[in-house]
Amino acid sequence: MAAILDSLPTVTDAEVERVRAGRRRRSRRRTVALVVLSVLAVVLFAAMLMLGNTVYPVSDVLAVLRGEDVPGASFAVGTLRLPRALTAVLAGAAFGVAGSTFQTMLRNPLASPDVIGITSGASAAAVLSIVVLKWSGTATMGLTLAVGILTALVIYLAARGGDSTGGRLILIGIGVGAMLDSVVAYLLLKAAVWDLAVATRWMTGSLNGSRMEDILPLAIAVVVLVPIVLFLARDLGALELGDSWATALGVRVDRTRVLLVVAAVALACVATATTGPIAFVAFLAGPIAARIVGPGSSVVLPAALTGACLVLAADLLGQFAFDTKFPVGVITGILGAPYLIYLLVRTSRRGGSA
Repeated sequence: MAAILDSLPTVTDAEVERVRAGRRRRSRRRTVALVVLSVLAVVLFAAMLMLGNTVYPVSDVLAVLRGEDVPGASFAVGTLRLPRALTAVLAGAAFGVAGSTFQTMLRNPLASPDVIGITSGASAAAVLSIVVLKWSGTATMGLTLAVGILTALVIYLAARGGDSTGGRLILIGIGVGAMLDSVVAYLLLKAAVWDLAVATRWMTGSLNGSRMEDILPLAIAVVVLVPIVLFLARDLGALELGDSWATALGVRVDRTRVLLVVAAVALACVATATTGPIAFVAFLAGPIAARIVGPGSSVVLPAALTGACLVLAADLLGQFAFDTKFPVGVITGILGAPYLIYLLVRTSRRGGSA
């Protein structure tokens, strides 16, 4: 035994200090990234409250937020812009956390809810609720959540026969999503004119018509579910190494995966039911956050902030950057489509491993 111990390589104090220095650098980089993303989100949020047909100064906006009555600003900021900005922040955070959770857990940047068909399931349920069942509010939210979870279950069960963390799950998810998109197209084709306008506007992914009373379910989902994912962030990082390594590190793999999947699917579905399927936010937020914070750090919280910034910035661009006003989903779709094509090409060249 002594001979075996003597043969093991020794770790010098200099090597230990290098490891500690690396940890400190990663911690500083993560802290700086979180501060920068938070400041950017606050700036974009303030811009959404200030800008519009009438530009209000910061003093008027703050007065409205304090509950004071400011002629003109109370309605424009408090009734129109504030619900829109809050919805953008909450939906962006929900999509960002959902996307980064799936991408980390399944070890594939293509595995976000909007790519593998889960958002398509939620969209089909919402359109069915609007066009056929004439439901709205909580009823639509409940149906959207149930069908989203069912879609995720179907995709997972169909992919179990092979490598469910690789191309098999992605391809099955894309196929299921295409099938559900055809259901949506059929429902829109059969919809009455007045229902068609509502459903079409919703399908583009839009913050138009956001109201404070519609925010509550989304706010509850974010406040309850995001902390669960943050609490499981360490286990989520272990799952990225594979089930065997995660088990060796003491992670209860099945329970952790179920909790993460349910939380991520619920976040994506509730956000989709509130704003419509805002394209590629879940897909982009995680990779962007990972590039910002660097390797070796959890991307859950950075992805939430990145998602919020993406939706806020895209909505500002859609409202003010062009002669025609575009819904936020159109802008995020333009941003996300090239990156999706790039990943698909890279995956094809590597034989299915993104």
